[in-house]
Amino acid sequence: SYKWFLEKGLKELLAEVSSIKDFTGKNLELSFGDYYFEKGKYDEHAARERNTTFEAPLYVAAKLVNKVSGKTKTQDVYFGDFPLMTPRGTFIINGVERVVVSQLIKSPGVFFTAEFLRGKNLYGAKVIPNRGAWLELDTDVAGVIGVKIDRKRRIPITALLRVYGLSLSVEILQAFADIDTDPDTKYIQKTLEKDASQNADEGYKEVYKRIRPGDLATVDNARSLIDGMFFNNERYDFSEVGRYKFNQRMRLGDVRNPLLTKEDLIMVVKEIIRLNNTQDIPDDIDHLANRRIRAVGELIQARFRVGLARMARISKDRMSLADLETVSPVQLIHVRPIVATMQEFFSSSQLSQFMDQ
Repeated sequence: SYKWFLEKGLKELLAEVSSIKDFTGKNLELSFGDYYFEKGKYDEHAARERNTTFEAPLYVAAKLVNKVSGKTKTQDVYFGDFPLMTPRGTFIINGVERVVVSQLIKSPGVFFTAEFLRGKNLYGAKVIPNRGAWLELDTDVAGVIGVKIDRKRRIPITALLRVYGLSLSVEILQAFADIDTDPDTKYIQKTLEKDASQNADEGYKEVYKRIRPGDLATVDNARSLIDGMFFNNERYDFSEVGRYKFNQRMRLGDVRNPLLTKEDLIMVVKEIIRLNNTQDIPDDIDHLANRRIRAVGELIQARFRVGLARMARISKDRMSLADLETVSPVQLIHVRPIVATMQEFFSSSQLSQFMDQ
């Protein structure tokens, strides 16, 4: 896992953060290419004796394009020291041997849950991405299907469907026409009755009011926030595992989309209605098929992503102050946040533990 991180995980992160532009987007652009590790100062035995970390410096090829003059500068920039793994799978941090423990987490994907109320099961679902907002859907006693976004207040699912492109109530009813045949289970109709919004703009505002209660909900505010939450690859990502599990559970073919699509959402709601009608067995979240292991590489990748994001923000600020003629990549890149997040992970994360004596 750690080898995967050093060879592929780092590359993914650098590609993600690549092309940092200044605030206007017209002057400077910084992008990252290949990287390499130099030989560290000490080997593991020396590191142990000197109470330092067994690590190697990371250098990344940074390319700065000056859009005004058309000039390009390329430099290998120092990106901080990276702890190396010993042949025993441990790390030496400040002279102490540590192990990063793998974590068992809910796998990203979709799970259908049930709650027993008044003599029957009421079904819901959790849509869990690898990173981004969780969706928790549920059915209440009246038969209204609601959704909570990131554990905030509940909204009728139809308001979220309007955001996803089914803006009019007629379109929503048409999308579900084939399953609501039984007169007792007009779930979608019940939900529409509860839904205050009538079109996409109102849908955006309804969702926004729940995510940011107390803020002024204008259509523009709501659009930028919610589109950023669900339709932006940097903020919402199912990951390969999540997409695979989703396709498997919903019996889909080979769909490769890191985002949740309109069709996905409709299918989840249809499945909830089907379960409500058939009272089938829900998924068991504690079953090991619905969990996955995050090993050391992934855990470090997640922390490193945070450090890189902070570094990118600082670079942006520095670009606006920099002298366009003389600026070089080294001046824009501040490695402190990267070093700090890595340091913090290895020395104080719960998952980084002392090797048993």
